[in-house]
Parts: sequence; structure tokens; C-alpha cells
Amino acid sequence: MLIVGFLIMAAVCVTYAMWASTFNLEDVQQMRERSTVYDMDGKVFSRLAGENRIVVPSEAVARNFKEALLCREDSRFYRHRGIDPVGIVRAVVRNVSRGGASEGASTLTQQLARNSFTLGGKTLHRKLLEAFVALRIEQKYSKEEILGHYMNRIYFGPGGYGIETASLSYFGKHAKDLSLGEAAMIAGIIRAPSYFSPFTNLKGALKQRDQVLARMVKLGKIPEADALAAKEAPLSVAGKRVALVHENYAMDAVARELNILLSDDQRAEGGLKIYTTFDPVVQKAAQESMDAELRKVESRPGYAHPRKADFTAEAKEQELPTPYLQGALVAIENRSGGIRALVGGRDYSESKLNRAFMAKRQVGSTFKPFVYAAAFDRGMLPGATISDAPLERGEVKGAATWTPDNSDGSNKGILRAEEGLIQSRNTMSVRIGERAGLPAITKLAGEAGLADVPQVPGIYLGTFEATVRDLTAAYTVLANGGVRKQAYLIERIDDANGETIYRASHISRPAIDPGVAWMTTNILTKVLEKGTAASARTLGFTKPAAGKTGTTNDYVDAWFVGYTTSLTCGVWVGLDTPKTIMPRGYGATLALPIWVDVMKAAPAARYPATAFPQPANMRRVSVCAISNELATAACERADAAYSIDLPPSCVPNDSCSVHRGEVLTEVKPKRSVPQNIFRSFKKFFGGE
Repeated sequence: MLIVGFLIMAAVCVTYAMWASTFNLEDVQQMRERSTVYDMDGKVFSRLAGENRIVVPSEAVARNFKEALLCREDSRFYRHRGIDPVGIVRAVVRNVSRGGASEGASTLTQQLARNSFTLGGKTLHRKLLEAFVALRIEQKYSKEEILGHYMNRIYFGPGGYGIETASLSYFGKHAKDLSLGEAAMIAGIIRAPSYFSPFTNLKGALKQRDQVLARMVKLGKIPEADALAAKEAPLSVAGKRVALVHENYAMDAVARELNILLSDDQRAEGGLKIYTTFDPVVQKAAQESMDAELRKVESRPGYAHPRKADFTAEAKEQELPTPYLQGALVAIENRSGGIRALVGGRDYSESKLNRAFMAKRQVGSTFKPFVYAAAFDRGMLPGATISDAPLERGEVKGAATWTPDNSDGSNKGILRAEEGLIQSRNTMSVRIGERAGLPAITKLAGEAGLADVPQVPGIYLGTFEATVRDLTAAYTVLANGGVRKQAYLIERIDDANGETIYRASHISRPAIDPGVAWMTTNILTKVLEKGTAASARTLGFTKPAAGKTGTTNDYVDAWFVGYTTSLTCGVWVGLDTPKTIMPRGYGATLALPIWVDVMKAAPAARYPATAFPQPANMRRVSVCAISNELATAACERADAAYSIDLPPSCVPNDSCSVHRGEVLTEVKPKRSVPQNIFRSFKKFFGGE
């Protein structure tokens, strides 16, 4: 019988040893964790995807916790090889004496085995398989490696895996910073983490802590005095779980990009390191300014719409549309195209609609720079004389009855073309749009990244829709001297093994003639100096910059898009259901203050703002303000000639076809076009 029993036992051991050999022990160290999102400086920005776990090396865990853990779970850890016969005998004796199975005999290695592999339910079969897998684990890994894998793998509740996540969740600190009392409490709740969670059962958690401290004293790991001090020390449990995953519009945009760049399996696996282009300083300023400035608007006397402060918890719970004033912002570094800040609304918890990327709104006058750029590309010059008189019926091809007027209701006669952009004169912009032609305008806009702009006269005044991201990215073409750089927000993605699986391509190509881009930018700098955005100076922004305000009909949408040599920022303000925001709710009133806050907050060392550089080989020429061609002596006699510095690509090739004669060879000192040039213009067209 003894031999038979021995043979049966040997057969069982061989069977389970062979079974245990089928498990891949590499899986012990393969743990799904939250993918980590980094900002442009390589610092943690947020986390997403995978199990709620942050894997840390063993040396990044406080010694207090390691000792507390071993005293609680496996005091003979360093003296056994995976299974502990002494522990088994002790557990059997105690369970028999107590008349139940109140004490287990699993070693820490056995616990790691059953947490790493699916071994079955609570049966003798599972315990045997678990023991043999534990023996294999001990053969493959060192004791410190086993301890490290265990601390990173096990569940600490609620919803958190690994000691680093538990430490951050319960105490808002890293595992290496845990005090003795904190370490003992976390070790104490391991056996029933959901029941003993200090969030819901602090009394029970403290009791478990005291038991662990007593055990540590009994085993000689700490003196009685230290245990007493740990019990008496204040235990600052977090009021709620620390949000390791930040739910905001920036992270929403990252998640959307990942859906495009990665497969479902890659995203689900977790452990990714996602390096973004976000600048934490600019991002923080953008988020704070958006809500702060719009609160100021809501507090103005007579403001007629619901305020954010009145949005009820019930409405939030039901995910009702937000009726209060909203906004969106995108900031892009010109040199790289990296998105440095992104705000899709005032409160992500109240509205998940990412208005920066997903919502299209009418762009209004912010499109005018592209209308003027198209006209410059076809030969018009900033000093060209353009009428600001009311539009006549039939003057606009294809829209005979369309006669929009200026927003202030006034007309100022004949003005230089650049004044039409500086002062955002609608009648002049329409006439300049007619000069450029719809095909040329939509082609240039497409090259700048504004796709699907309709070929209708209304686009002269921006009567089409675009996202904040696309419009802001289009402005970077002007800031970059005509070069289009693809806007992006993910620089690189590494998988859990450190292998790079995605890297931004940094697409760059010429889009607009550099001379045309410079002339347009040169005018847009004057928008902030004396034009519709001059209030930026009174708000405290004094750096060299260019930009354009935008206000749609009935003050429904308010915009400002502006740039320095380093950074471009676009801001939109409006209501989700389009309606008048407020009387005289111009872009300069509602959007510009947010832009100023963000651009002032952008670190000067990282985003220097210098004068916009001129193209090489600039030429001083004399041109005719009427024909936009090289001035002749006749132009001079008619007081239609003026001198201007032009990029080589924008210098006219032909002499004036209106005032024919010999081309002027002597360029007079640069001067403004005198008033009698306008009289000459009127006479040419038969005026008085």
C-alpha cells in the first residue's frame, strides 16, 4: 500500500509539474497598465487605456511597505522556494483548532501565480497547480523580482492595481513616499480591498493597519514605539480617488488621434508612452482664461443668456446641452506645427463636445486675410485705391441683389486696400474679392488647409464654416512665410516594450507665395496697432504680432486669430445653438481678451516674439495706385504714383496701362498716397 501511495503521489506530481510547464512565465512580468500621456517636456500629462495600474520598479516602493506586506502575507518569503511546508502545517493546525478554514497557507509566490494565470476555482486541483507554477516562478525569478511583480500586479481596490496606483489613490503620493502607518494600512487591506477600502470603511481599514503594525512588532521588524507613533500619527486619506486619468478636451483629442493612428489591440493592450506636443504652461493658461473671461461676459449688466453658474447638477447628470456661453481655442507652434494648447469648451464634465476639433462655425472676417492674399497673388498691392462706397445692385457677379454694408453702417470713400483689412471694411473686401476671383480665393484657401470653401461671393466676408483647429492652422501659413506645416498633437508613441510604433511625419510644403504672405502679415500687424484689435495693447499685450478679428452677422460668432513669429492662437466664442451673444459682441470684445491672456502667459524664452522678417532682396519701387503696375511719369503727374518696398516676387513686370508713358527710374522717398490720388482715381472713372 505504501508503494502504491507513493506511486500515486509521484504520478500526481509529474502530472501537475508537466501541466505547470505549459504556462509561459514571461506573462508574470507582462502587466497591462494605463498608457501614459506626456507633455512636450516629457512630463506626465495624464493616463489612459489599459488596467488602472502604474508599473514601478521595486526600488521605487517604500521599504516600510515591503516589510509590512511580507509580515502580513508571507513572513517566511526569503526562506522558502515557492511553497512553505512550515506555513502549511501551521495553517492546518490553526484551522483544525478553530474548526474552519480561517487561515490560508499560500505563499506570496503562489498568490502571484494565481494572479498571473487562470488556474481555476477554489479547489484542491487549483492549489496543486498553483504550487507547481509557484515552484517554476521561483526558479526563473529572483526574490526581489517576485516581490516587485507581486506589488505591481495585485488588486488594491477600488478599481486600482499595483502599489503605485493604490498609493496615489488613497494618499495622493508616490509609493516611495509612504509613511509607516500608510504602508501598514495598504498592506492590511490586500485580502479584502473592496470591503476595507478607506473610502468606504475607514474604521475597518484602520483596524487592519493596527493588525499589520502589531505583526511587524512581533516579528521584530519595528520597535513598539514606532508602531505606537504610526497609530497616533494623522492619516490623511484622500477625500476621493485621485483622477489618474484627466478627462478634458485635450485628452479627448489625444484619444481621437489614437483611434486613427493605432489598432484596437494596440490601444487595449495599454502600457503605451504617448508623447504629445502640449505645453503645460500654455494649456493651463488657455483653460483658465477661457472660463474666467467668459464669466466676466456673463456678469455684464443685461446679459440675456443662461450663465454657467446656473447649470444644474440635474442637467449635468442628464447630459443636457449647455445653454451657456461657450468657447474654443487652439494654439500652434509655428516652427513645428505642434499643438501647444487645446480647449474645446468651458467644462468637459458638463459637455463632451470638443468645439476646437469637432464643431464648425461661420468664420466671418477672419477669412478676409486670405481674400486679400489671393488679390495680392494676382497683382494687387497694399496701396491700391479701393472704394468703400456702398455696393450697388448687380456689382457682385452671381449675386445681383447682395449689397452688404460695413458693420458700423458708415462708408469712407476711397481708401488704400490695406485699410480695408486693417479696419475690416466689408464693402472694400467684397470689391477686392471680386478682383481676385472666387477660383483664386478658394484655391489659395485650400493650399492653406481650409478645404471645401464654397465658390460663392459670401466667402469674401467669411460666410462659411470651419473648425478652430483648421482656421488656426491656416493662419500658421501666413506666420511661416507661406509654408504650410501640418498641425499635429502626437509626436511619438512607444509600446510597452519601449519600441517606437509611431512618429510624427512633420509634413511641410510651400502653400502661398512668400512675398504675398509677408505683405498680408505686414498689414495684419497694423490690425493690432490701429485696427479692430488695437485694444490688445490696452489689455497689456505689447509684443510684435499680427492677427484678425471676426464677427458674424447679428453677433452670433466672435473670433480672434493672431500670431507672433513663434506661436499662433485662434479663439472662438459663441453659443452652441447659434444666436446673438450680445449687442456689439465683436471678436475684439469677446475673443481677443482670451487670446491676450494666453499669449502673455506663453514663456518668452520658448516663444520669442520678434519683428516679422522681410523676404530677402526687398526692392523699393514706384507703382501706380490705380493700376498696381510700375508707375510712369504720367502717373506721377496724375499724383497716382507712390513708393513701396516689395518682395521680388510681388514687383510688377509691366508699366502702368492707365497712365501710359516712360517708367520712372528714380524712386522718391517712401510716402503715403496723398489725397489728390483719390481725386485722380475719381476723375479716371468719370467722377467730379
